[in-house]
Amino acid sequence: MSNYLVGVDVGSGSARAGIFDEAGRKLGMAVYPIMQFRPKKDHVEQSSDDIWSQVCNAVKDALRESGVNPEDISGIGFDATCSLVALDDNNMPTTVSITNDNNKNIIMWMDHRAIKEAREINATADDALKFVGGEVSPEMELPKILWLKKHAPEQYKKIDKLFDLADFLVFKATNNPIRSVCTKSCKWNYLAHQKEWAHSLLEKTNLTDVITDNKVAGSIADLGVSAGNLSEKAAFELGLTTNTVVSTGIIDAHAGGLAIIGDEPESTLAIIGGTSSCHMAVTKKETYVPGVWGPYWGAMLPDYWLLEGGQSAAGALVDHVIRSSAEYQSLRQRAEVEKRSVYEILNQKVIELETDNPRLMAEFHMLGYHHGNRSPRANPTLKGMVTGLSLDETLDTLAVEYLAAIQSVSYGTRHIIEAMRKNGHEITKITMCGGGTKNPIWLREHANITGCDVVLSEEPEAVILGAAMLGAAASRVYPSLMDAVKNMGREGERVSPDMTHQDFHNAKYKVFLEMYEDQMKYKAMMAEA
Repeated sequence: MSNYLVGVDVGSGSARAGIFDEAGRKLGMAVYPIMQFRPKKDHVEQSSDDIWSQVCNAVKDALRESGVNPEDISGIGFDATCSLVALDDNNMPTTVSITNDNNKNIIMWMDHRAIKEAREINATADDALKFVGGEVSPEMELPKILWLKKHAPEQYKKIDKLFDLADFLVFKATNNPIRSVCTKSCKWNYLAHQKEWAHSLLEKTNLTDVITDNKVAGSIADLGVSAGNLSEKAAFELGLTTNTVVSTGIIDAHAGGLAIIGDEPESTLAIIGGTSSCHMAVTKKETYVPGVWGPYWGAMLPDYWLLEGGQSAAGALVDHVIRSSAEYQSLRQRAEVEKRSVYEILNQKVIELETDNPRLMAEFHMLGYHHGNRSPRANPTLKGMVTGLSLDETLDTLAVEYLAAIQSVSYGTRHIIEAMRKNGHEITKITMCGGGTKNPIWLREHANITGCDVVLSEEPEAVILGAAMLGAAASRVYPSLMDAVKNMGREGERVSPDMTHQDFHNAKYKVFLEMYEDQMKYKAMMAEA
């Protein structure tokens, strides 16, 4: 029998599945869109039924494309965004929405309804908070649960089970409510190094019922551990067989980190880009970085502490800048006629403008905190800022604003790296996966601004590959997750920094940091008024 693996990735807007052989070569892939609901400002919701249906469609199509016999699929791994799923006592969706619609039973990771609740949790100053950089984010699960308990008590009473989305997918596949050390450590304040919940924090925030009422019942297991085989129902819906072993789940960004961390993990920063971005670094030493989540024990690589930085708006920032331009519609039309992407046209324009003016960006600066700052400032209330605007609405101006957005994300990455270095974690290389890796300007700016080589994965769909690695470990195609990582992942293109721009970027980085200080000054002035 041949050994083939399935990796399933559920992102913010799509469910994707890939079929891989045991060497990590992709044989088939499919993508299906998933729904989002926005009933109110800062409320972003999804449907677990919709997501499972699209996961099944993606797996069946990927399998069909690969030509692999379902009997030969040894293992499957699931990754997903760190969104909160609610089920009732019949394991059916139960609402988390102000609309009271049971179909809307997921609070998405990007939902910011629980900013006040996050502050309330942080005000406890509990010792457990030192493992999340000192503060929880409203993008984590305890603030969201506290919001439900305070603002939707009747809905909260109907919730029998709460899952991180990746754990829900494993439950749906196996009927086993096994939880992942990754999801629980990184998003639920579980203390994996002690193998226990942060009871003191739960008591201080009136959330002990999450444990006592068994809303998170089920064991918490390491990554790459078997959660059981596919149930008959799940196997039928996925187009697979009950011979397929299901791994414990993992957060989507962490799956990407698993696939790209490489053979020098302690000196490497793994960046997983998309709507937002996550910055993963591992260390054998218990290292604390203010404003950077972690250290989490075993949350990405076994026997390593994980530090997790990130930016709440990465690809979303660039897309927002493009769509907000008066030039956007004509740019889209031109892209259709020329059969190119809007990014390719803008990249060409950037090169033309830089050729005419090497100091093109000297007077245009952006602080891309449009959706707050995840790290190292850890403040979801921060806003974006721009200096250098004019009344010009041409493609040239859009190209400058587009480049400024990419640079802002790159300066944000440099800020995270410097925070890690300041606290004893030396980063010399960046590995990267996600949508930005297809954009040469994105890669160039990250290399030039951070001064680090940027290395890509040979497999462009690294997140799905990371999920498949979990399936390989759980099904014992490889004896351990580390063996799966070493045998299934390979390094691809490398982009080295052009250090002739170092002084220019050093100056712009100072402006980037100063814009935050200016924002704080403005807030203080208005507070006094």
